Amino acid sequence: MKWKEILVFAVITLLAVSLFAASASLIAAAKKEGKVVVYSISSRISNAAAAFEKKYGIKVEAYDLHDYELVEKVSKEAKTGVAGADFVIAQDAGRVFGELIKPGYVYTYMPEDMKSVIPAEFQDPLVFAFITKVFCYNSQTYTYPPVDNIWALTDPAWKGKFFFKDPFKEGVNMNFLTMVTSPEWSAKIAKAYEDYYGKPIHLTTPNAGYEWIKGILNNGLVMFTSDTKMSESVGVKGQNVKAIGLFAYTKVRYRTSKNLALMPIMGMEPFAGFYYPAYLLMVKNAKHPNAAKLFIEFLLTPEGFEPWHHSPGVYSSNPEISPFPGDNAFKIWKEILIGEDGNYIFNHRAEIEDFWGSFAY
Repeated sequence: MKWKEILVFAVITLLAVSLFAASASLIAAAKKEGKVVVYSISSRISNAAAAFEKKYGIKVEAYDLHDYELVEKVSKEAKTGVAGADFVIAQDAGRVFGELIKPGYVYTYMPEDMKSVIPAEFQDPLVFAFITKVFCYNSQTYTYPPVDNIWALTDPAWKGKFFFKDPFKEGVNMNFLTMVTSPEWSAKIAKAYEDYYGKPIHLTTPNAGYEWIKGILNNGLVMFTSDTKMSESVGVKGQNVKAIGLFAYTKVRYRTSKNLALMPIMGMEPFAGFYYPAYLLMVKNAKHPNAAKLFIEFLLTPEGFEPWHHSPGVYSSNPEISPFPGDNAFKIWKEILIGEDGNYIFNHRAEIEDFWGSFAY
């Protein structure tokens, strides 16, 4: 790095630190508590915890949990009065909304000096980051995307060649399937069917979203237990892989570290995948509330978000934190991906789970 670039980087870092400075009274109160406990759906919390400890001298107990484990643990601890986390980084909007926020087990804390920074629509509940899952193909096998419409994945030509993570292994995947059946998206999927086949869809289920789910399951959908294994199966070189996977876009970083050939299908109609938020939420009766508030504020800064800034596919709710170099801005992904509606998911997910179970197993 040239000296000029080093100087610019240093100035930007100093400006970021000064712009996002927590109040002296909060820092003093947090240091007096001396400790904070966080449950997180991301293993990267351990690096953020180390940076927070180094900066403030406050001990952090960080636990990396699956999304369903986190919701059940916080809910159980709240019902029994057991002291657990002071705050959480949680995903799975339907369960977070219905099982944690609605009964009052967690609540939003919005740092005062971040109110003018974080967009209003992301403040309650407070969004930490957005994560994307995108249709990807093997770019060594295919020069260009081999499909551009989701209905191709129900064609016999793609039988047994569409990969997806078992939705009972990760709630956000079931949330995506639930959103597919919403009035808005089922109408778009019906339109995509007509575009693909040149005729209106004939329904044997409640709507086109259900029909697409039924179609991919009847066409030999291959379910994986992890997005990492799926990305490795799709992107392996030298094996003429002819498959499409819908997995976390962060896995495209394996193009370098694991020599995989992965490219996204951004032109897929009517959607290129989905995105979901990870929330920062205070836990009711937190034993270290000030340390938790300080850590939440820290995570919203460039310094606190740094552990998540090493790969594409993760986007801070703070618009002043740029995406990973070479990745698109979140606003571009948002236009082509399905988002979560926590209220809709909470009210309809059980129906989709039953429907999925009747065809998948």
